[in-house]
Amino acid sequence: MPTQDHTRPRVGVPWRTATEEAANSRANIDDYLRAVKRAGGEPVLVSLTSAPAELKRQAAELDAFLLPGSPADIDPARFHAKRHPATADADAARERTDFTLLEHAFATHKPVLAICYGAQSLNVFLGGSLIQDIPSELGSKICHSSRTERTAGQIRRSDSIHGAHFDAGRVLDLSGAPEMKVNSSHHQAILEPGRGLRITAHAPDGVVEAVEWTGDSNWVVGVQWHPERMPEDALAEALFRDLLSAASQVRAAK
Repeated sequence: MPTQDHTRPRVGVPWRTATEEAANSRANIDDYLRAVKRAGGEPVLVSLTSAPAELKRQAAELDAFLLPGSPADIDPARFHAKRHPATADADAARERTDFTLLEHAFATHKPVLAICYGAQSLNVFLGGSLIQDIPSELGSKICHSSRTERTAGQIRRSDSIHGAHFDAGRVLDLSGAPEMKVNSSHHQAILEPGRGLRITAHAPDGVVEAVEWTGDSNWVVGVQWHPERMPEDALAEALFRDLLSAASQVRAAK
């Protein structure tokens, strides 16, 4: 196992245990880890099976947090809604881990970049609600979920692509343009933003694409698309570099 560079800001990424990883592809998590490293950070995997005391201890040693996507859906009971038939199984360990890390991040003013499921988790943590199934609840003509393709007898999944409009905020400042194309692989989305969050990007059908924290100067951004899968994209690179810039300030203040 490669040694960690303790001079770089340390970014916590909640993920499965090693046993579970052995039964699942590492492709998704590796995208997040590479994105953090490219931006100048040292990614640190946070086990979903850590005891509460250990999780809090580990959080205290980190400088920022990256909440990644997940095949799970958040338990609708957390935002006081009835379960939709299309809602996938929840991951109680991931929810507990996310909420513990977010509680620490807000208490200590550490930066957070929340992606896809992570953005939804951030929103629910702050009291917001979710659309549980975009196709059946909105009837949108835009495809937000990943696409299934059959090539040479093999089934492959790929992200959909659609436009996004950016309103005034950090993401617009980083993008440098009010309209851009983003990738998409989700069937749920933010409905009502949580306390302190402001919607700063949306798709043409109104689906929320980005939220930003407005409560204080803390760096907290949630995006519905997957910038970690877009290494050549200028906005994707800027998001991770801005996260690491904020994390560097936290580390320097220790």
